[in-house]
Amino acid sequence: MAKDNVVLRFDKVSFEYGHRKPILDEVSFSVRSGMKATLMGQNGAGKSSLFKLITGDHVPQSGRISIDAGATVAIARQVIPREELGLTVSEFFMKHWGGQEWELEMAVRDVLGIVNMPMPPLDKKIDAFSGGQQARLLLASALIQDPDILLLDEPTNNLDYAGIMHLTQFLIEYQKTVLVISHDAEFLNSFTHGVLYLDVFTHKIEQYSGDYYDVVEEIKRRIEKEQSENVRLERTIREKKDQANVFANKGGKLRAVAKRMRDLAEELEENKVDIRQEDKTLPSFRIECNDIVGRIVSIKTVSLITEMGPAIKRVDLDLKRNTHLLVSGPNGIGKSTFLEALANGDTERAVITPGVKVGYYRQDFSTLDFDKTVAETLLPVTDDGSMETAYRVAARFLLPAELVQNKVASLSEGQKGLLMFAYLFLEKPELLILDEPTNHINFRHLPVIAEALDQYKGTMIFVSHVPDFVSDIRIDEVLDLESLA
Repeated sequence: MAKDNVVLRFDKVSFEYGHRKPILDEVSFSVRSGMKATLMGQNGAGKSSLFKLITGDHVPQSGRISIDAGATVAIARQVIPREELGLTVSEFFMKHWGGQEWELEMAVRDVLGIVNMPMPPLDKKIDAFSGGQQARLLLASALIQDPDILLLDEPTNNLDYAGIMHLTQFLIEYQKTVLVISHDAEFLNSFTHGVLYLDVFTHKIEQYSGDYYDVVEEIKRRIEKEQSENVRLERTIREKKDQANVFANKGGKLRAVAKRMRDLAEELEENKVDIRQEDKTLPSFRIECNDIVGRIVSIKTVSLITEMGPAIKRVDLDLKRNTHLLVSGPNGIGKSTFLEALANGDTERAVITPGVKVGYYRQDFSTLDFDKTVAETLLPVTDDGSMETAYRVAARFLLPAELVQNKVASLSEGQKGLLMFAYLFLEKPELLILDEPTNHINFRHLPVIAEALDQYKGTMIFVSHVPDFVSDIRIDEVLDLESLA
C-alpha cells in the first residue's frame, strides 16, 4: 500500500451514542497510509466510540466512512471484555486469528515476543493473568491479525516501565498506519506524527501536525485569539446599539439610520466566534477519614509469581495512620493479587484492625456494579442519603447531571475512574487501597488526584507504574516485590 494513499476517510459523519448523547457532528478527516496519529479529547468525548465506528461496531447516523479497498483493521481495546475473561489463551486468540488452528501456537508465540511476554500455557485462563499481562494480550490479539490500520485504545494502561519502552520501540519501527488513544504524552510524542482532536463540546474533529504538547499549546493560543476577537466585536456591538438608540429617539429620517445600526449590530453578533471550551480539569478535593490511633494494618506475607513458580514470602510490616506504602514490581509478579487479598480481608496476608473502613480502587473497576446507575452507586455512601448530594458530588467529579441516571456500564473507562474517586470521596475510608489509579484518566486530572492522595491522612497502599504521578505523592514505605522474589 503506497505511503501517500488515504487509507481512512470520514466524510460528514454524524453519530449519537444513546439518547441525546452526540459524539460526532458532520465530522470530516482523512488518514494516510503509514501515518501514526494520536486521537485526543477529554474523558467521555467519544474517542472509543470513534474507534468502534472505524471497526464497524457502530454505524453512523449520517455521512460516510471509507476504508481503502483491501485494507484490514484491528483494535487493541482498553480492557478485555468480561465475557472473554473465562476463555483460555488458545480460545482468546482463535477469536482473532485468521489462519489454521494448527498454526496458532507459533503465531501466538511470535506476537507475544513482539509485546515482550513469555509464552504461557495455551490452556491458561485469561482472568489468571495480571492487568499488565492482559494489556499485552490485548495488543498481541490485534497484532496477530497483521492489520493495515492498527487502533490502540490506552495501550500503556497497566504496563510497567519495561513494557512501555518495548511497545514504544515497536511502534517507532512499525511501518503501517496507527491511531492511538492515550493520555501518556511522553509515550505519544515518541512516535506519532500528528493529532486528531475530538472536541467534547462541538463534536468536531480537528487535525493538527506536531506532538501532544504542540497541540495543547496551539489550542490555548487559539482560545486566547478567539476571546480577544469576541471582546473587540462585543465593544463594537455595544457602540452600534448605543448609536441606534440615540438616532431612534431623535425620530424622523434618523429612525432608518437607527434600524441600519441595529442590523449591523445583529450581523456582528453572528460573526462572533464560538469559543472552544477548554477541557475541564478536576477541581481539588480531599479524601477525609476518621482519626484512628495505633496500627491500621499488619502485613504478614505476600504471594509472588517467581521464575520458579508461586512463592510465599514473609514481610512483617505494620502500617499506622497517615502512612503511605508504594507496592512496586514488574507486571505479573503479583501486585494486584496482593492488593486484592488485602481488600478481601485475607488474614494469611494481613490483619486489618477491626472497625477500619477499607476503600478499594480496582484497576478494572469491578468493585462497581455496572448494572447500577451513577446515582445508585453514590447514594449509599452520601452522608444524608439525598439525591441532591449524589448529583452535586458527581458534578464535582465531572460526571454531569445527564449521566447520573445512566448505568455505570454506559460510562467511558475514564468516567468510571472518576466515579471511583467520587465514591471514595464520599466513603471516607481509613485504609485506601489503590491499584493503578491513573489508568484511563485524562492527564489534566492526574496532578489533582496526586495532590489529593499526597494529602490523605489515612493509611494508603497503592500500585502505579507512572513515575511522574508517584513522584507527586508522599511515600513513607516501599514494598518492592521483585526484591523478595
